[in-house]
Amino acid sequence: MKKYELKNPLSPNLMEDIFDYESVPKIVFDGPVIEVIDGKQVVFDPADMKKRDIVITDTTFRDGQQARPPYSVDQCVNLFKMIAHLGGPSGVVRQSEFFLYNNKDREVVEKCRELDLPFPEITGWIRAVKGDFKLVAKMGLRETGMLTSSSDYHIYNKLKTDRAGAFNDYIAVVEAAIEANVRPRCHLEDVTRADIHGFVLPFVQKLAEISDQVSDELKPKVRLCDTMGFGITYPGASLPRSIPKLVHTIITEGGIPGERLEWHGHNDFHKAHINGATCWLYGCDAVNTTLAGFGERTGNPPLEGAIMEYIGIKGDMCGIDTTVLRDISRYLRKECGMRIPSNQPFMGRKFNATSAGIHADGLTSDERIYNVFNTTKLLKRPPAVNITDKSGIDGVAMWVNNFLGLNGDARLSKIKMAKIGRWVVDQYEKEARITSISDEEMIEQIKTFLPAQYEEAMKRGDVEE
Repeated sequence: MKKYELKNPLSPNLMEDIFDYESVPKIVFDGPVIEVIDGKQVVFDPADMKKRDIVITDTTFRDGQQARPPYSVDQCVNLFKMIAHLGGPSGVVRQSEFFLYNNKDREVVEKCRELDLPFPEITGWIRAVKGDFKLVAKMGLRETGMLTSSSDYHIYNKLKTDRAGAFNDYIAVVEAAIEANVRPRCHLEDVTRADIHGFVLPFVQKLAEISDQVSDELKPKVRLCDTMGFGITYPGASLPRSIPKLVHTIITEGGIPGERLEWHGHNDFHKAHINGATCWLYGCDAVNTTLAGFGERTGNPPLEGAIMEYIGIKGDMCGIDTTVLRDISRYLRKECGMRIPSNQPFMGRKFNATSAGIHADGLTSDERIYNVFNTTKLLKRPPAVNITDKSGIDGVAMWVNNFLGLNGDARLSKIKMAKIGRWVVDQYEKEARITSISDEEMIEQIKTFLPAQYEEAMKRGDVEE
């Protein structure tokens, strides 16, 4: 064992090459990653992700509506515009898929197309049925997802057919799509419970054969659907659950290149986000997401999480406007009635709020101590504090100054907070309170003990909702 000597530099090493406070922390690898697949060592170089055109795709208006009341037409259009703004001019959010089944679905597609935005590209979603495909052709879309269930759970127990019957039905619809000049995107539903060598590979190899006969714009895509969230990232894990092996196998043995491969995950085992990011690492170029991760059952990889992961991987903002996430969060809560947990990363109203007084004191000294990055700049959310019996006068001072929009030398001193601080202490010591102090209660204390400052903040428009 090597013996290490204590180093005591004159100034701190804050590792700012990784933790640049003005951006999302960079994701740095020491070198290639090695995975054993079919008894052979396979090397994956994380540096390739910086060179590849990895992208995010969106299913907020398809899977994202399957566990909530449907969005209205206007809500869909407004959210679509915000997603486009978030992804930036280079189309980091490359595509968004929509239902096409009823008049409202089709109206949404038409109104979003009228925006004439370069990204995300609007795509459809259908069952693997020729009758459904007519909807896509009628709407004039260039690409559609189609449900091609891949596990025996679905083929035998849901579709009431066998593998040969499913195979032939799927290929027939794929060929019909191509004949109508529409690119099919085959959704391998429940692929993490499927027989990879006995069904999935024969099917995707057939898709690769078809690809050799058509133009680039019509070559079929494949979406790997982790329908029950069974995918795992652990080294040495077996197929069909191993994400590294699944992605590598589809590319090298199935003949579907990474640029035509997409991951669609679910969060049943709290792995939706990390599974999607891992797919990027092992060669799958597209990760499918929804706003706030809202979707069928436990939901999908959250779009906002994928955005932050993307910036960390690329080491650059890539034209992404992260400040739009606050606008999206506010719109989902106020206009769509969506309940977003206040501590949900990036989208929650208080995701960067602390309840500990010692943390508040640290934030006052240097907010980098307890804040992940410059959330004021990147998300329009200054670091905040929740008021409890653990907050102390430092926490109270931070809450009040943030609420009043005061910065730098304009911030009120802790002495000015003494009466509010005393009221908070009394709530717990005299009233035996066991809940946190609400925002509304704190506002009432500011009005009572700092009326002039409250009025000034109201006039400036600095008061935060």
